[in-house]
Amino acid sequence: MNSQKTCQACGHESASEARFCTGCGKRFFQEPQTEARSKEILNLRILYVMAGLLVLAVLFPPWESPPGTPPTYLGMHFILSPPEPEAVVSRILQTVELVTLAIGGMYLAWLFREKP
Repeated sequence: MNSQKTCQACGHESASEARFCTGCGKRFFQEPQTEARSKEILNLRILYVMAGLLVLAVLFPPWESPPGTPPTYLGMHFILSPPEPEAVVSRILQTVELVTLAIGGMYLAWLFREKP
């Protein structure tokens, strides 16, 4: 048999696993987070690497081939080879690159977070 808990606002009894009172709809008090969960922190080394990659992405933006020439593959080679004289910095590719680095870095920092 399930135990009951009493709402402090209206006095109605609800099931012990209920999060809200079935009488008035008020939320029951939640237990504080467990101590182990509160001690988890993001992996700072990964965050520092992400910040460094973001700085590199800003300093060495991806470029598009000059107008009138066929488009070329825009991988990571733009860091190693300078753009052609009439090349244009691609703001959309730079935005995609920065957002991808930021989201990936935050996910990896969470994935490899330090647990107690």
